[in-house]
Amino acid sequence: MEFNHFLSSFFPDPSYGGQRLYGDMIEQARHADALGYASVSVPEHHLINILLTPAPLQMAVKIAAETKRVKIVTSVAVLPLHDMRTYAGELIMTDILTDGRLILGIGRGAFPFELGRLGVSIDESREKFDESLNVLQALLTREEVSWEGKYYKFEPLTVMPRPERPIQMMLAAMVPDAIYHSVKRGLHIQTTPLQGSKEHMLEQVSAFTRGRDELGAAGAHLTLSLLRVCFVAENEADKRRKAELAYGYYERFDNVHVWGPGIVEHGVIKPLPPKLSVDELMENTLIGTPEELIEKLSVYADAGVDETIVNMNIGASQEETLGSMQRFADEVMPHFTKAGAANRDADLQSV
Repeated sequence: MEFNHFLSSFFPDPSYGGQRLYGDMIEQARHADALGYASVSVPEHHLINILLTPAPLQMAVKIAAETKRVKIVTSVAVLPLHDMRTYAGELIMTDILTDGRLILGIGRGAFPFELGRLGVSIDESREKFDESLNVLQALLTREEVSWEGKYYKFEPLTVMPRPERPIQMMLAAMVPDAIYHSVKRGLHIQTTPLQGSKEHMLEQVSAFTRGRDELGAAGAHLTLSLLRVCFVAENEADKRRKAELAYGYYERFDNVHVWGPGIVEHGVIKPLPPKLSVDELMENTLIGTPEELIEKLSVYADAGVDETIVNMNIGASQEETLGSMQRFADEVMPHFTKAGAANRDADLQSV
């Protein structure tokens, strides 16, 4: 199992400023690159002070210029908000400027406030996403593409420049049935149980595994990435403090997610009580000591998760977040990564 650091741009206090916010994210990307994380993820959200990255492809180019090897994943690009005729060209250019390190995570969008203010109904977002994905795939793989659909109608055109290489795509899906059917289409998957239980997470993983197994050899290359809030606490008291920060994060997230009322004023999300308590968040998320995280992540690895995306941006200071990244790399990752497994095998052979 590999690990991906989520550059989630949590912005609870707008007076902190965008310059500092994105400076922090770039510093974290450099840190992840140096510490051996396999990848970093960049969200796409607009008009709200959570997951605030309005231009993820721009951020990907900046990260590539500041790092040496990490892959850069969009988590996720909201296709219904873009015109695929221009987005395809932007995507190709980003892939070129990141030297092929880009992975395109895509989704329909899950924040009705955001979608609605930008002219897309949450009720039509699935249908528009499906057509947008079909158009995008056609534009990336064919020349002189024309289209006659519900959302796109255009005469033959060719996106330029042409792709240098196939761009890997991952589909965001949360409902187990949607995960299963997406895998059967031959798609890599990004998912998250959010603050849900271990049992819910295992249902999502099982849906992926079932779909991949039914594909046989044709599905052997497909991968599952799973996102969780995470923080490596220094002790029990610190663990509770970080869980309280996660509670504050979900006070905002739950408000604007598909099940929330979407109360936003001047771009600031009103904090509302989330679905779970602080104690429940400590149980369900990856907040804990290194030993506790190793125990929890062993369940993920045994279930078949290929990559865990860790969201440590929950309101702690930049110094604390960098420290958590360091502890995770030093004390947790070696138990699961390929390099860590090789080192453990060597240790066992020397006993």
